[in-house]
Amino acid sequence: MKVEQIYTGCLAEAAYYIESEGEAVIIDPLRETKPYLEKLEKEGAKLKYIFETHFHADFVSGHLDLADKTGATIVYGPQAETTFQKLMAKDGQELKVGKVTFKVLHTPGHTPESTTYLLRDEEGKDYAIFTGDTLFIGDVGRPDLAQKSGEVTKEDLAGWLYDSLRTKIMPLSDEVIVYPGHGAGSACGKNMSDETWDSLGHQKETNYALRANMTRDEFIAEVTAGLLPPPQYFAKNAKLNKTGYGSIDEVLEKGAVPLDVEAFEAVVEQQEALILDTRHEDIFKEGFIPGSIFIGVDGDFAPWVGALITDLQQPIVFLTEEGREEEVVTRLARVGYDNTLGYLKGGVKAWKAAGKELDTIESVTAAEFAQRKEQGLVDNVLDVRKPTEYITQHVAGAQNFPLNYINKNMNRLQRSNTYYLHCLGGFRSMITASILKSRGFNNVIDIQGGWRTIEESSTPLSEYACPTTIPQEVIDKAIEAVA
Repeated sequence: MKVEQIYTGCLAEAAYYIESEGEAVIIDPLRETKPYLEKLEKEGAKLKYIFETHFHADFVSGHLDLADKTGATIVYGPQAETTFQKLMAKDGQELKVGKVTFKVLHTPGHTPESTTYLLRDEEGKDYAIFTGDTLFIGDVGRPDLAQKSGEVTKEDLAGWLYDSLRTKIMPLSDEVIVYPGHGAGSACGKNMSDETWDSLGHQKETNYALRANMTRDEFIAEVTAGLLPPPQYFAKNAKLNKTGYGSIDEVLEKGAVPLDVEAFEAVVEQQEALILDTRHEDIFKEGFIPGSIFIGVDGDFAPWVGALITDLQQPIVFLTEEGREEEVVTRLARVGYDNTLGYLKGGVKAWKAAGKELDTIESVTAAEFAQRKEQGLVDNVLDVRKPTEYITQHVAGAQNFPLNYINKNMNRLQRSNTYYLHCLGGFRSMITASILKSRGFNNVIDIQGGWRTIEESSTPLSEYACPTTIPQEVIDKAIEAVA
């Protein structure tokens, strides 16, 4: 028996490859099929099943393309209604793969169809559970993504999750390994661990949601508290996973196309394409095509694309480092953005050589910012971090303007004002600056290094500087104010 976790850091997502006697299962695959096909070929194995733990909201799964290319059967748990052929397994149903067995455990709560797969080894001993978004390391899945107005509330789902954990998962042996669908950084939970697997026994001891003396009402209250609204693309991705999508091969063929400057401009004008600049923020600010949006491919690229570009069908052209073109198209497709139409061949150098103009973003050090602030030259500071980060520590007088909700809060700003921007390290603030610039806010100044460098300067902090605890009502109020 082989069990391999295939972890993708930019999405904080874990897929799994399990093999026995030449038969294999892949659990929760990403959109691209090539890595899985290469793995199967290398191992000389045949893919029998593709297990899906639920309808993923934070990425488009590769189940359809993978099934089409391998002949494997797609498996969901109960209540997973789709428009494509699959096996909707029953609660308790067992599926053989080589000499091992998978038992289907219906564990609703994160979503109604959420399912955990219990792996039993060759001797029939419970070995591991693949929990998807039901149980994370240090956390559980948020219960507000599948609620329906007037039908099922997040409190209802949280109650189901409590029951699922205590009737299906917690009774299992402490030795069972927990393999979750996500790790720290995913928006599918609130406070996941950096660890990507653990024993169930240790989780019973350390995971707040598995406390033995926790009542159902206490669980519902704790799990639903402090939830930020989900990114706008979550519901759209979940729908794609239910109803289907285009072939990843066609997306790559259309998107990884080199365009010269003339053709690039023509696509932008004729298709109303968005120019996405994926280079490093320090390179971007020194010179970029006017109107382009920065989202660096080395950061949390796909989640930020999903949070900020509201139309999955938005035509996109892009700039990137040479050799990374297919990577950019693939990572866009992972979150459902399939309408990529090519990249600028030669990048900014080609643009300049063609006599085209470039824009820049002013940047100052934290020391320069602190000096200007002390001299009374700074009127507007935008802290673009999450509300929970902002209320922990922030510059006195700064306005919380989370990048997550920039489209909603743009009307709070005045184009005639000068704004100093910062996040934690500089990535989110540069995205914000590029968006503001593209919408006519020309007086934006980025603070290099973000909060990490501001904290080291003499800039005064707010009344919430390094509190040991923050009252829940303060957190809820901060979230409500911006989200």
